[in-house]
Amino acid sequence: MRLAKRPFLGLLFLLMGYVLHAQTGPFRTRNFGGQSGSQNNSISYDRNGRPVRSTPGSDSLKTRNSLADSITIFYRYFDSTRNRTIDSSINDFYTRFPLPYQYHSLGNYGTAAQPLLFTPYMRPGFDAGFHAYDIYQFTIQQTKFYQTTRPYTELAYLLGSKAEQLINVLHTQNRKDNFNFSLEYRFSNAPGNVKNQNASHNNFRFTSQYRSPNRKYGLFFILLSNKAASSENGGLQNVKRLDSLSLNDPYELETRLGRSGAASRNPFNTGVNTGNIYKESTILIRHFYDFGKKDSVVTDSTSYKIFYPRFRLEHTLRYSTNSYQFIDNAVDSFLYERYFNRLVRNRVNISYNDRWTNITNQFSMLTFPDKNNQSQFIKAGIALQNLSGRFDSVLRKNAYNIYALGEYRNRTRNQVWDIEARGELYLNGFNAGDYEAWISMKRLLGKKAGYLNVGFHNVNRSPSFLFDPLSRFPINNRTNFGKENTIHLFLNYENPKNGLRVSGNYYVMNNYIYFDSFFHAKQEATLFNVFHVSLEKRFKLARYWNWYTEVHVQQKTGQSPVNIPSLLTRNRIAFEGNFFTNLFLSTGLEIRYHTAYKADGYSPFVGRYFYQNTETISNRPDINLFLHFRIKSFKGFVRFENLNTLNTAKGFEFSKLNMVSSLYPSLGLWTRVGIWWNFIN
Repeated sequence: MRLAKRPFLGLLFLLMGYVLHAQTGPFRTRNFGGQSGSQNNSISYDRNGRPVRSTPGSDSLKTRNSLADSITIFYRYFDSTRNRTIDSSINDFYTRFPLPYQYHSLGNYGTAAQPLLFTPYMRPGFDAGFHAYDIYQFTIQQTKFYQTTRPYTELAYLLGSKAEQLINVLHTQNRKDNFNFSLEYRFSNAPGNVKNQNASHNNFRFTSQYRSPNRKYGLFFILLSNKAASSENGGLQNVKRLDSLSLNDPYELETRLGRSGAASRNPFNTGVNTGNIYKESTILIRHFYDFGKKDSVVTDSTSYKIFYPRFRLEHTLRYSTNSYQFIDNAVDSFLYERYFNRLVRNRVNISYNDRWTNITNQFSMLTFPDKNNQSQFIKAGIALQNLSGRFDSVLRKNAYNIYALGEYRNRTRNQVWDIEARGELYLNGFNAGDYEAWISMKRLLGKKAGYLNVGFHNVNRSPSFLFDPLSRFPINNRTNFGKENTIHLFLNYENPKNGLRVSGNYYVMNNYIYFDSFFHAKQEATLFNVFHVSLEKRFKLARYWNWYTEVHVQQKTGQSPVNIPSLLTRNRIAFEGNFFTNLFLSTGLEIRYHTAYKADGYSPFVGRYFYQNTETISNRPDINLFLHFRIKSFKGFVRFENLNTLNTAKGFEFSKLNMVSSLYPSLGLWTRVGIWWNFIN
């Protein structure tokens, strides 16, 4: 696709040109006390509003030599008070790859993805019902707000087999000590291993945060844009032919959707003739005004002014537009009738499209019981949500929701207790009666004993709008489904010193809604349970040898409409260490395995995986070789994946493919080479 057609790409290149040639001077600091030029009068503030002294010419976030080639940088997730540092580790590739190892796609990166671990959707209120590409998106919850003493840039490029590529750019800087902005762009393209399976994603995120000089007013701004374009092939027409390929290339095989000759492997042509196109644009503005107590600190006969927030008025505006579309511009009525039992005669093309606009205004009040601990607060608020849907040139839907919310957080200053409790109740409107209740308590058992976290989560939610008769997507049985109710109990034990983490999850599902075929949905009236326990542990085998193991065990009750592997495990044997002063190395073998199970089918027409109980897949373990290294700020990743596909019956040929489901093969031998490089400007 031409560069001119990429949204935000022109802006991105202009910004990168500025970033790579920027000459940034020392941070400015505020001066108090009327003694201009005095070394004692240059200060900034920490996260609790207390002054941090710095001498002229030094950074305002940390006292250090301004001429040193170093940086102080940290971030917080949106709606979090915990400071975090940037991860520079190299031993786990999936900390940087958007698709976690616990997920599987339809065989090609960027296609519809599903977790192998039981993960129900647990959010109350309005939901359009399309989540097949959620894992690839930028989200509000995972948005990071940075504070940095110097402009910071990270560039990433990953190249895989069949011209698979992933590009990621991140830049953040503080223009002043009270104003930061960041920009992040990610582009991925994967032409696919079989026909009609090319996938492309564009993700853009811009954030900024501002705090007034008197510390009373603050503002957070987020701009998000996500686009997922994925061709759909409906699976192979004849899976058995995988064993008799003439050129050992699954691209030879015919698929159930898309005409022969219409497919392309061109990495620059991301057009979709048959498939799904999902778009999202979101603007979020949160601003607040604090009332509190003024104080001062006297040091060396100099007085520093301090402000302690005690009461806050907060307003959050969220505006978002979403478009969900399935198109088929190469309709073959014979294939539709044969494989999907769908009559589409005399149709040249097919298009299903739901579009939504969502405007939410939330007004909240917060109080801070302890002036020295801004991580302890009580919050109460109310929100008005206005929804507008468009389904074709005629049909419209306008709706609203009014919901109340409350929250309590307390991260104790001695870090012994972390308590979080929150709730939402939909009082009136389209989703009246929906609610969410969450409580989590985390305690430090001891410096050597680690942390224990226990919690409870309960959600009562309306069926997604996909099941409403107004939705244009093809569902045969749009009945009056009842509200889903999910209870989640969880327990986590973590001992960072020993590299140990143990988790337990217990789900109680009531009125569970699911698909059991391409166009048919059901609701399970019988209550059922799912239990999941996991263990993560690092073992020191020798001076430079480490063994990382992750084990997940799952079990459902009765004949519930859920199919999950009983066991999922990943193991890495790695040779690791710091060599030649600046070289950090991690190289070895990675194995992922899950037990045989009846894997879900997939309906491309509604973007949903569906329950089936007839065909079982039993795969070989996935085996990958990796070489990861870091030299100062440069990180490199070289991987040879799916070595398990070696077919000794045909000599040295990698043609024994695992199956994602009964119709979708996984990838054969796959190479990935990636670099992650960060710069301090």
